[in-house]
Amino acid sequence: MDDVFLCTLDSDLMQYHNPLYRTSSGQVTAGVLRGERSRFQLFGDTMNTAARMEQTGERNRIQLSQASADLLKEAGLGKWIMPRSGKISVKGKGDMQTYWLRRTKARKLEGSDKNTDMNTVAETDETDEESDSMEEIGLAFDVDNDQGMTKVERLVEWNVEVLGSLLQHIIGSRGGVVNDIETLSSAEKRIGCEGGTVLDEFTPIVPLKRFEVEDLCTRRRPSSIDIGDEAKSQLRSYLSEIATMYRDNPFHNFHHASHVTASVKKLLTRIVKVGERNGLAATSSDIRGDDNDANINDLARHGYGITTDPLTQFAVVFSAVIHDVDHPGVPNAQLVKEKTRNAEIYKKSVAEQNSVELAWVLLMSDEYSALRACIYQTEADLRRFRQLVVNTVMATDIVDKELQALRKNRWDAAFSNASSQSAENHDDRKATIVIEHLIQASDVSHTMQHWHVYKEWNERFFMECYAAYTAGRADSDPSESWYEAEIGFFDFYVIPLAKKLERCGVFGVSSDEYLNYAEANRDEWVREGKALVQQYVAKYNSGATNR
Repeated sequence: MDDVFLCTLDSDLMQYHNPLYRTSSGQVTAGVLRGERSRFQLFGDTMNTAARMEQTGERNRIQLSQASADLLKEAGLGKWIMPRSGKISVKGKGDMQTYWLRRTKARKLEGSDKNTDMNTVAETDETDEESDSMEEIGLAFDVDNDQGMTKVERLVEWNVEVLGSLLQHIIGSRGGVVNDIETLSSAEKRIGCEGGTVLDEFTPIVPLKRFEVEDLCTRRRPSSIDIGDEAKSQLRSYLSEIATMYRDNPFHNFHHASHVTASVKKLLTRIVKVGERNGLAATSSDIRGDDNDANINDLARHGYGITTDPLTQFAVVFSAVIHDVDHPGVPNAQLVKEKTRNAEIYKKSVAEQNSVELAWVLLMSDEYSALRACIYQTEADLRRFRQLVVNTVMATDIVDKELQALRKNRWDAAFSNASSQSAENHDDRKATIVIEHLIQASDVSHTMQHWHVYKEWNERFFMECYAAYTAGRADSDPSESWYEAEIGFFDFYVIPLAKKLERCGVFGVSSDEYLNYAEANRDEWVREGKALVQQYVAKYNSGATNR
C-alpha cells in the first residue's frame, strides 16, 4: 500500500478527555494476524514513525510528520499546517521536523453542548450552510481573524494555494527550469487574435503531451520547488483581479467558481488506473528513477495521459476558476434575444466565450510575465495551454445543441467496443472527453453532494433566475416550473452524467459517490421541492436573498 495518510490513536482512546493525535504518510504493509483474536494490522516504517511521535505530542493537537505535511502542501492545503518551533527527537529516527495542524476558532456546532476544541469549525462571516458547503469540498481553511479578510479574499488565498501547488508540479516536470519567456511575446500576441471567435478554436480532440519513462525519472519533487515571490505575488494579483470580474450574482459568482474548482481538483486527484478501481500506485512526485520501473511504466500510460501532464491539470483547474467571469446572470439565449454587444460578437456560447476572452487578455498583460513563465516555456506548451482552456470552458455550455451532438458522436466513437483510430489518437479523444465530463460534473457538483449543499446552491440559482424574471429578462416565472424542471434536470442530465463518469473508467469510487448523491438528492427533492420553492419565493419577496 502506497501513500497512506496514517493517523494512530491510543488504543484506549475513549478513556481520555484530551487524546494525542499524530500522523505520518508513506508505504505500509497490511495484513491480518491469525489467532484467537484475529485482527487487521498495519506494519512498517510509516506506522513506527507515527507511533513514536506520541511522546512529543500535545493534548488536543494533531502532529504531522514531514511526509504528511508535504502531501498537504502538494494538495494546496499548506495553510492548514504550521511547523513546530524546533525539531523533535524521535526514537530510531533522530531529529525530525514535524508540524501542527492549525486549530480554528471555537464555534459551537449544532447539537453540541460543549464548546471544546474537538467540536469546533472555522469562524467566518458566512452562514452555517455556506460554511458547511465550503468544508464539504475542502474550501474551508483557517485564517486568523485579526487579518480581517473578507470571504472573497479567503477564496482568493485558497485558489492561490491550489494553483501555486500545480505550478510547482509543472516546474518540477521541467526539472526545475524557469527561464525568461520574452522570446514568446510575439506568439502570445498572436494567440487568440488570429481571426474568428474563441469557439472557432474549439477542437474535437486535444492532443496531450506524451511522456516517456526517462522524462518522468528526471522530474523533481514538487515540494522542493519554489515558484518565487514574484510569480506568487502575480498569481495572487491575477486571481484577485479575476474575483473582481465576477458579478455579484446569487449563483454565478466567484464563490461558485471556487466551488467548481474544488470539485475539479477532487476528481483530478481521484483518477485511477484505467479499468481498475484502485488509486494511483505512484504519483509524479514519487518518481525517482531507482527501483520504481514498474510503477513508472504504469504511470506513463495512466489515465489517458492526464495524470502525467501537470500542464493539463493546471489548465483544467485554471479553467474552472475563470469559466464564469463576467457572467451576466441570465442564459445565453436571453443575451442573444436582447442583442447585447457580446451576443453580436459571439453569436452562441456567449457567456463562455466572453469569460475566456477576458481572463486570457488579463493573463497576457505585462504585469504577469513571471506567472506565465511558470506555466509554459515553449510556444508548443503555450498553444496547448490555450487549447485546453478553450475546450474546457466551452464544455460548460451544456445547452447548445450543436455542441451536444458533437459530444455525443465523440462519446460513441471513443467508448465503442471497436475503433479504427490509432492508440495515441484514441487516448487523446478519451482524454478530451474525460476532461469535458470532469468540468461538466464539477459545474453542477452541488447536485452530487450532500443534500444541504445541493439545497443551498439550488436556492442561489433560483434567486438568480427569479431576479432576472422580475427585471423583465425572462419570459416566464421560474417558480411555476422550478419543481418539475429540477426533476427533469436530474433525470435527463445530472444522473446520466454521473453514470458517464463511471463509464469513463478513470474516476474509481468517486463516480459511485457522485451517482449515489445525485439519486438521493433527486428523491429528497421529490419529497421537499414544492415546499422549498414556496420558501424561495417568500424569501425573495422579503428581500433576504442568499448572496
